[in-house]
Amino acid sequence: MSKKLYVGNLAFGTTDADLSELFGQYGRVVSAQVVMDRDTGRSRGFAFVEMGEGGDAAIQATNQAEFQGRNLTVNEAKPREDRRGGGGGGGGYGGGGGSRRY
Repeated sequence: MSKKLYVGNLAFGTTDADLSELFGQYGRVVSAQVVMDRDTGRSRGFAFVEMGEGGDAAIQATNQAEFQGRNLTVNEAKPREDRRGGGGGGGGYGGGGGSRRY
């Protein structure tokens, strides 16, 4: 069973390939994706790595380890929560509900 990992405190120059190489030492990397800011196109400093196997070993070995001058935060990714807020979806201007961008 695959395991999705959250990788935080990345150097802004870290690439998907860098992460695949790092985590590939501990098992099979299914995917590695640095999260980019949609407005600036720059890294947001964190990523998700999906491991086919070896996820637990990767967490043990890389959490708080130095990589490209930064101490990484690595743990099992949690499911994304609904970001619309509570209370019926009001919020924002005009009460349109949610945080959609058009």
